[in-house]
Amino acid sequence: MARIKSLITQVAIDDVQKAHNCQSSAAHRLVVGDRRLKVRNGRSWDHYCVSCAIGILERDIAKLQDLRATFH
Repeated sequence: MARIKSLITQVAIDDVQKAHNCQSSAAHRLVVGDRRLKVRNGRSWDHYCVSCAIGILERDIAKLQDLRATFH
């Protein structure tokens, strides 16, 4: 049986090479040189601006902390 090594999907932080909208909100425009969060979505990637990425990370940290608390 395969062992799960991480609950975190493949993610990366990189710099925008070509201007585009954030996957979470079309009102958030990413321009060349901005930092962005890349999240693996099947065979492609979803890209999020810094403000949306921080929200995603904070929610996921809270979920993981709640999950960990169930073992104590």
